Amino acid sequence: MGPATKLAFGVFLISCSSGAILGRSETQECVFYNYNPSLENRGNRSGIEPCVGDKDKRLHCFATWRNVSGSVEIVKQGCWLDDVNCYDSTECVEKKEDPDVFFCCCEGNMCNEKFFYNPDIPPVQSKAPFSDTNSKVFKATSNPFTQKPPLFSTLLYSIVPIMGIAAIVLLSFWMYRHHKLAYPPVLVPTQDPGPMPPSPTLVQKPLQLLEIKARGRFGCVWKAQLLNDYVAVKIFPIQDKLSWQNEYDIYNLPGMRHENVLHFIGAEKRGSNLDIELWLITAYHEKGSLTDYLKANVVTWNELCHIAQTMARGLAYLHSDFPGHRDGHKPAIAHRDIKSKNVLLKTNLTACIADFGLALRFEAGKSAGDTHGQVGTRRYMAPEVLEGAINFQRDSFLRIDMYAVGLVLWELAARCTASDGMNA
Repeated sequence: MGPATKLAFGVFLISCSSGAILGRSETQECVFYNYNPSLENRGNRSGIEPCVGDKDKRLHCFATWRNVSGSVEIVKQGCWLDDVNCYDSTECVEKKEDPDVFFCCCEGNMCNEKFFYNPDIPPVQSKAPFSDTNSKVFKATSNPFTQKPPLFSTLLYSIVPIMGIAAIVLLSFWMYRHHKLAYPPVLVPTQDPGPMPPSPTLVQKPLQLLEIKARGRFGCVWKAQLLNDYVAVKIFPIQDKLSWQNEYDIYNLPGMRHENVLHFIGAEKRGSNLDIELWLITAYHEKGSLTDYLKANVVTWNELCHIAQTMARGLAYLHSDFPGHRDGHKPAIAHRDIKSKNVLLKTNLTACIADFGLALRFEAGKSAGDTHGQVGTRRYMAPEVLEGAINFQRDSFLRIDMYAVGLVLWELAARCTASDGMNA
């Protein structure tokens, strides 16, 4: 074979070789990783994967990973077949917000070596070396998966201090109103209470508020000191004037002095304009209400009988009509809010009935005033009251009180040891 023939033959071989190469499918390489902790499959596998596809198909690389407690845990990496979502993307970027499993794909050799999470914030790169000794969990330098948009952080850091300041202001106002900084322990002159006569026992006497003992629907009750004695001061806001006025009127009815009815001392107005407060001053009993006592104590059978007897005696006196009472005609009175919270206990556990803000008096020839049946505490209301099936007569209201007393007796019995019941 001559030189010319050899040259022509070489050109022919090169041409054939080139034609064969051009006729083959396009190739691409991607980072390969497969998370597989199974010992049978020899754990995780990683390396470089060549991608081969049809001539009319485009080849891509992909990566999938998870966010595990702030660390990046790669699940899989490798080749990805023709996908329109990967076209012309030279970087592997996940753009969905907070997915369960992160996924990205791209075009180009080894383009999945680096992958990013960029929903609407600057991309944060997470890069991990790939070798046969790769760890199962790939930690990023920061946690790109828990970051929130800057607007959220700005609002959060702005609102929290404002709420804190508002809470401090409200707490300060509450302490000012309820600790009575305006009433220091000095002489407080009695003011004219308006349409009713002033309380002669309180005029120009120092009354010092000491501590709040209870809160109710119409106001709070303070322990106070009047000269050398302790008294209870029930303070009403001006919007509850009707309740204060009704309680004052009931206490001032003839014949309202009884051992088992809370002893009334006086009523006053304190303050001026928007700061007006309405005060009722009564005897103070250290043991407090029957509710509070039963929460902290159990009673014996004898104590139960004594409390029940004195409570029933006080209610019977309220319900009685005494035309010939030495102080004048005492009318029948329906309490309308009998409950253990309105029964106070003296030192020897003698009961006395308190809180006449809803009480109703029945005087011959006079209207009973507001005779709406559904007042008081719902838990202690008789069924006919709840159903609205009540006729507005004196006996109906008195029976409603008796139903409530039965519930108070049940509360007493539930806290009774009854250890000496059979031997009493």
